[in-house]
Amino acid sequence: MTALRTERLNLRPLEWADREAYAAMRFHPDVARWLSVADRDPLAAAEATIARFQSSWKTRGYAPWGVFTDGQLIGQCGLNFVPEFEETEVLWALRPDAWGKGYATEAARAALTFGFETIQLDLIFAVTKPDNTASQAVMKRLGLVYRRDVVYREIPSVWFEISRPQ
Repeated sequence: MTALRTERLNLRPLEWADREAYAAMRFHPDVARWLSVADRDPLAAAEATIARFQSSWKTRGYAPWGVFTDGQLIGQCGLNFVPEFEETEVLWALRPDAWGKGYATEAARAALTFGFETIQLDLIFAVTKPDNTASQAVMKRLGLVYRRDVVYREIPSVWFEISRPQ
């Protein structure tokens, strides 16, 4: 499992000990409104997500990381294979107190570099709800381009993507 360091952030695979902080971030009402709904209690959902990410690290060599600054978990970011589309997405979610500081762009840029240079992916996409203009702004800053509308996990979404040559 790979860990990365950016100018201000540490990106490392989530561990079992991160589950409470991860649940607090992922299911904060201001964060959860942009993501798919959990079908179980937040701590159990966080545990299942961490287990799924750990499995992906072992089988694919990549998964989302926990995003840390000053030793505190402030979010998640990384690459996630999506079987429904047979492609890999770059995703991010940050605690509201970490919004507006450029952390999502910084972490996602590191994830894209890892995806294209280390894993040698040909295409990486990102999806979000049509009214999530903040995430769409991050996508555009990263060079992703809008391609189409999709339904992802029963949520109408917009699809942005970037290819390795771009």
